[in-house]
Amino acid sequence: MTKLLQFNHHHTLRFAEGFYRTRSNVASLALATSPSQFSGGYCSIPSRLKLSTCYATLSAVVKPQESAFDGKEAALLVDELRTNFNTGRTRSYEWRISQLQNIAKMIDEKEKCITEALHQDLSKPELEAFLAELSNTKSSCMLAIKELKNWMAPETVKTSVTTFPSSAQIVSEPLGVVLIISAWNFPFLLSVEPVIGAISAGNAVVLKPSEIAPATSSLLAKLFSEYLDETTIRVVQGGVHETTALLDQKWDKIFFTGGARVGRIVMAAAAKNLTPVVLELGGKCPALVDSDVNLQVAARRIITGKWACNNGQACISVDYTELKTFFGENPLKSKDVSRIVNSFHFKRLESMMKENGVADKIVHGGQTMEDKLKISPTILVDVPEESSMMQEEIFGPLLPVITVSKIEDGFQVIRSKPKPLAAYLFTDNKELQNQFVQNVSAGGMGINETVLHVTLKDLPFGGVGESGIGAYHGKFSYETFSHKKGVLYRSFDGDSDLRYPPYTPEKKRVLKALLSSDIFGAILAFFGFSKDS
Repeated sequence: MTKLLQFNHHHTLRFAEGFYRTRSNVASLALATSPSQFSGGYCSIPSRLKLSTCYATLSAVVKPQESAFDGKEAALLVDELRTNFNTGRTRSYEWRISQLQNIAKMIDEKEKCITEALHQDLSKPELEAFLAELSNTKSSCMLAIKELKNWMAPETVKTSVTTFPSSAQIVSEPLGVVLIISAWNFPFLLSVEPVIGAISAGNAVVLKPSEIAPATSSLLAKLFSEYLDETTIRVVQGGVHETTALLDQKWDKIFFTGGARVGRIVMAAAAKNLTPVVLELGGKCPALVDSDVNLQVAARRIITGKWACNNGQACISVDYTELKTFFGENPLKSKDVSRIVNSFHFKRLESMMKENGVADKIVHGGQTMEDKLKISPTILVDVPEESSMMQEEIFGPLLPVITVSKIEDGFQVIRSKPKPLAAYLFTDNKELQNQFVQNVSAGGMGINETVLHVTLKDLPFGGVGESGIGAYHGKFSYETFSHKKGVLYRSFDGDSDLRYPPYTPEKKRVLKALLSSDIFGAILAFFGFSKDS
C-alpha cells in the first residue's frame, strides 16, 4: 500500500488541512495549509472533497493600536537610512563583517533572553528554540562571516572576439535600503536570517517583526539597538498601521515572510514604486510514503517535522501511535508541545473541533487546556466536507483524514493545487524518486526526510508559483540582497574601424565571419577574399 500525505514544514506556521488515506490497499493524501501568519488561497480536491479557503491570521485579525509611527515618520526613517547608506559605509567589508560578528555575539550572550522570549510568545521548549531558531541563525551568521570575502569578490567571466582586447567581471553591489517583514511562528529565525543576508550584501535595513510575538519583537528592537549600527539598521515595532506606513515608502527591496493573501498586498504596494520583492509564502506540501519503506522511521521523521515543531506547524504523521512516544499519554502536560499563539486562534481551533458532525470524528487527541492555550495533536477521520475544518485554513494541530480511492487520485490532487513550498517522498524505489523529482514542481524537496533540507545552506530555500518568489539561505541570501552588475573593461588600444561608418560590404563580410567565430573567414574577408574564391 502506498500512502500520500501532505504537510507543511519549516520556518513558517503550517498545519495540516486534511489527510487522505485509503481504506483498503491504495493511497493516502494529506493536505496542509499555507505557510505562515498571513495566508490566502483556495484549496480543492477532486470529486466530492473540497479543501480550505485559507484563513487570514496574524496582524489581519489584530486591532491596530494608536501609534506615533505614521507615513511621515516612515518617510523620515527611510530618508535617514538612505542618506547614511549613500555615505558608502555599509559597502565596506569592515562594516559588514563587524555587524555579522555582533549578531553572532548577540546570539551567544543573549541566548537565555531569546529563549525566554520565544517561550513567552509560543511556549517553545528550550531545546526546540535552540535547534530551530538560535542554532540555525548562528549557523547562517558564521557561514556569512567565513565566506563574505569570497562572496564579495568580483567574478571574472570570458569575453568574446568582438570585444578583443578586453576583460569582464560580475560585480555584486548592495541594493540600498531594504525592508524585511517577518513572521511570528519562528519570530527570531525568520527575522534575523534575512537581516544577515541584507547586511552581508551591504544594505541598510529596516526590520518589521511580527507583533503577534510581542516578547520577541520587543527583544529584537532592544538587541539590535544594543549590538548593531543604529544609523543603518533599525527595528520598527507595531501592527497593521505601522506596516502600512512602511509599505507606502520607496524601498530597494521588500522581503516578506507570510501567506499568499498578504503577499499580494505587499506585492501591490511594491509595484507602485517598481520595487523588487521576495515573498516567502507556502502552500500544500505533499508527502508520498511508499509501502516498502521503514514506516516507523518515516512516521518519526514526519511527526518530528509536524508536531515536534511548534505543535503542528510543520508536517503530519503517518502513524499516530508514535505520538505517545514523543509527547506521552497527556500531551497537554508535555513540555515539548508549544502552545497556540493566542486566545483568538485557540477559540477558532476549538470551535472547529466542536462543530456538528466533526466532534465525533476525533480518533486521537482532542484535549484542550484554554488557560494554557494548548491543544493536543488531534487526528479526525472522515470529517464532513462542509465543515469549517475542510473549508478554512486550520493553522493548528488538527489533522482531518478523508479517503481517496487510489494513488492516481492523490497525484491528481497534487497537480491540481498551487505549487507547494516543499514536497517529500519516502521510498527506496529509485525510479519513483526520479519520477517524483522530475514531475512534481515545488520550492524544495526531501527524499526520505522532512524539513531538514532547509538546514543545508548550500541549497536555496524559497517557493515557486503561489508558494513564493525568490529564495535565500547561505550565499543565496547574499545574492537576494545584491545586484549583479556586469562590467566590461577595455583599453584605448586595438580600436578597429570595422564597427564605425561608413558600412561597406567588406566590413560586413569581416563582421559576419567574426560573429560566426570564423576566424579564418574573417582574415580572408579582411584582405578582400572569401572562402568561395
